[in-house]
Amino acid sequence: MMPALGSEITKTKQKLREKSKASNRRIARTRRQRGYNWEDTIVKRFNSSGEWKAFRLGSPSVGLPDILAVSTKENTIYTIEAKSGTNTTLRVPYDQIIRCVKWIHTFELYKTRKMIMAFKFLSKKRIDTGQYESRELREYFKEWNESYPVTDFVCTYEGSTYAISDGQRQELTLEDCLMPFHIKNSVSS
Repeated sequence: MMPALGSEITKTKQKLREKSKASNRRIARTRRQRGYNWEDTIVKRFNSSGEWKAFRLGSPSVGLPDILAVSTKENTIYTIEAKSGTNTTLRVPYDQIIRCVKWIHTFELYKTRKMIMAFKFLSKKRIDTGQYESRELREYFKEWNESYPVTDFVCTYEGSTYAISDGQRQELTLEDCLMPFHIKNSVSS
């Protein structure tokens, strides 16, 4: 007795859905791991500088910045949002900016309080699903300017920045932040 054609199609669709879910889980895990590694690298760089102490603050669901860095000698505190990826642009959502800015305003004892976005463009550029081409690894540390309205913004592989408001690109020039450690392959924008 032959199985019905409809049930075979249903089984095939179910297998494809399961395969797709597994693939999506793997991709999400890879993204989280990249983010964790980038945050960990930044913390280690701050902590090896001698005058700074840095801490990862936990998962994004907690409502905290990715990293808190403090120098009591320089009377300075940074909240840092870290992004890494294989694309040519990396986006920071407005709610993450708000969260970080609120945190630096909480610590009024520090003379210098900055919100920093740390971008790492990996040495492989994604060109299609599972396909990459080699490129130079680049890192940027951009200081948020509080005179700008808070909006989503993007940093490009070349280091330029722009805001996204109502689906439109708008000029947004953020200065590079001088960090207390060496930055790999940073290109001044």
